[in-house]
Amino acid sequence: MESIPDSELILNADGSIYHLNLLPGDCSETIITVGDQERVGQISKHFDSIELKKGKREFSTHTGWYKGHRISVISTGIGTDNIDIVFNELDALFNIDFTTRKPKSTKTKLKFIRIGTSGAFQKDIAIDSYLLTKKAIGIDALLHFYETKDLENKRFKNALHQHLNWAKHTINPYVFDGSNTLSSLFKNTLFKEGCTVTSPGFYGPQGRILQLQPKLKDFFETLSTFEFEGERLTNLEMETAGIYGLAKLLGHEAISLNAILANRANGTFSKTPQETVEKLIVLTLDVLTK
Repeated sequence: MESIPDSELILNADGSIYHLNLLPGDCSETIITVGDQERVGQISKHFDSIELKKGKREFSTHTGWYKGHRISVISTGIGTDNIDIVFNELDALFNIDFTTRKPKSTKTKLKFIRIGTSGAFQKDIAIDSYLLTKKAIGIDALLHFYETKDLENKRFKNALHQHLNWAKHTINPYVFDGSNTLSSLFKNTLFKEGCTVTSPGFYGPQGRILQLQPKLKDFFETLSTFEFEGERLTNLEMETAGIYGLAKLLGHEAISLNAILANRANGTFSKTPQETVEKLIVLTLDVLTK
């Protein structure tokens, strides 16, 4: 196999990967992703020790130890466009030899755990509750740029396409399942399971109206009334479908854990968002290390 050109695998002068500013060995195989830079420290403050802190642009990484387990936390920023950068570069750190610039023959499987916030659009999902994403539905375009190798959940996707009828708006959702291996760790905990919709924006793409009118007038009604084989769509956020899709294509495990801070159907928002997220962080760390 030929070496990957400099223009495709871009390294900094110190040999670190271009955007993340990380060297091979800087990152654990267990990686918690968060959107907000501030949340990296909110998680790593619980570590028994921190061995590394690095950052560049919106990407901040802390690697340390919690109850004898090495864990990394990295901020991705908001949106699946950033997920494309983070997941490709993290995979490269482990699975491409930076000296030969060739993929390694033996692949390292990474474990990604997203800790994030989300808004529910089903009336019965309480604010300050926790939701584990079983399936992620992307209404962005990221995974349309990759060969998906028949790894999508096509039965769910086809049923959803028929229900939404959004192809006329050039919106063609993709669907990927989360990791059964990681999901099984959170059985019998505080988490409900749901199907998360990943949006490419916060306002119009999530049906919010300020001064611009969204094209999809029945956005929430259409999403909330879909059901397939006993499963329904439950909540909105901005990264999970990209995480699930790229993790699946790259051969990694991924799960998304959502603190429900808003309920769009009821028009309510958490009175204690920081406390709710903090509880999710501690719960996640303890589950991952028990």
